[in-house]
Amino acid sequence: MSKILEFPRGFLWGSATSAYQIEGGIENCDWAKFYPAGRGSDHYNRYEEDFDLLKKLNQTAFRFSIEWSRIEPKEGKFDEKELEHYWKILFALKLREIKTMVSLHHFTTPLWLAEMGGWANKKIVFYFSRFAERIFDEYRDLVDFWITINEPLNYASIGYLEGRWIPQKRNPILFFKVIRNQIATHKKVYEIFHKTKSDVRVGNTESYCFFEPANPKSLLDKFSARLSHYFWNERFLNRIKNHLDFIGLNYYHHNKIKFPFLNRNKNKIVSDVDWEIYPQGIYWVLKWLKKYNLPIYITENGLADAKDKLRKNFIKDHLSWLHKAIKEGIDCRGYFHWSLMDNFEWEKGFEPRFGLVEINYKTLERKARPSANFYAEICKHNQLSINN
Repeated sequence: MSKILEFPRGFLWGSATSAYQIEGGIENCDWAKFYPAGRGSDHYNRYEEDFDLLKKLNQTAFRFSIEWSRIEPKEGKFDEKELEHYWKILFALKLREIKTMVSLHHFTTPLWLAEMGGWANKKIVFYFSRFAERIFDEYRDLVDFWITINEPLNYASIGYLEGRWIPQKRNPILFFKVIRNQIATHKKVYEIFHKTKSDVRVGNTESYCFFEPANPKSLLDKFSARLSHYFWNERFLNRIKNHLDFIGLNYYHHNKIKFPFLNRNKNKIVSDVDWEIYPQGIYWVLKWLKKYNLPIYITENGLADAKDKLRKNFIKDHLSWLHKAIKEGIDCRGYFHWSLMDNFEWEKGFEPRFGLVEINYKTLERKARPSANFYAEICKHNQLSINN
C-alpha cells in the first residue's frame, strides 16, 4: 500500500545554485585568488541548456546568485555587459515560466573590497547597499524573491573563527564585526527595496540546525543544546526578524550536544562528505520557526552522493517530514534542492557531487541522475507517494 502526500496548491518546486560554484570564469573575487574554480560547470555559457533541463525536470522555481565581482569588478564601476548577461538569464527563466529567487551575496566578495577588509569593514554597508540598489533597479520586475545574504553565520564562523574559508582568519573580534555589519546591511537593503516597491519579497537564508541534548535527562546537556540553539539559530534571526518578508531555511545538520558543546551524533547514515543524514530534523526546525509568523521556503537541502545511492530516499524522507510540518500548520511554501548540478564545493573542490544533474568536467556533458527523475515526478504532480 502506498500513501499520497499532497502539497499545497502553488507550492514551489525547484533547485538552488550559486554563481561561483557553477558559472566558471570568475576571477575578480576573493575566493578565486586561493580556490580558483576555473570554468566550473560552465553555466555562464550554457544557461539556456541548463534551463531547458530544469524545465524538463518539471521544476517551477530556480534559486541562483548574481556575482558581485562580475557586476562591479572595480569600486564604483559597473559592467554593463555583465548586467545585460544576468538580464538574459532572468528573462530566459521567465520565458520558461520559472519563478526566480536571487541571492545577492553567496560567500564571494569582489577582490577590491576584500583588500579593504571585506565584511569586517563597516563601509560594507554602503558598498553592498549601492550594489544591491543597482541590481534591484535593473531586475526588480524579473525577480520574484530576493535573498540578501546567504548563510551569514556560516560565512562569518568558518571564515573568521575556524579559518577554513576565505579570508582564512581566526579572530573573534573580526567575527563579531562581520555579524554586526551583516545585520546592518540586511536591514539597509530591505528598507531600500521596500521604499521602491512595496510588494517586494526580501528574506535571508541560514543553515539552521536541529540541536538536542545527547542525554535528555542531563541538565548540562540540555543547557548546552539550548545555548547552541540560541547562538546559532536565534540570535541573528531575532535581530532582523522585523526586516523579513520570508525566512529561507537551508537544512543540512542535526547535532546531539553533550556538555560542554560536544557533538555526539550517531552518524548512522552519512553523505560522501561525512555529513549525517537526519531527515526528521527539518520538521523540528520548521516547528521552531513557526513562532516568527513568516512564510518559510526550504532554500537548500541536499547531499554529496556521487553514486546517487542515497539521494532518492534523502528527498523522499525530508519531504515526508516537511509535509508533516505543513499539515500541522507550518506555512512552508517551497522546496529548493541543493543543487541542480554538480558544482565547486568551496574548499573541498569538485570532488563532492551534490547535483541532481551529473556534470562530466572533461566534456561538460549534463546527465540527469535517476534521483532527478524521481524528484521530477514529485514536482510534476505536487505530491509524494510513500509506502506505508
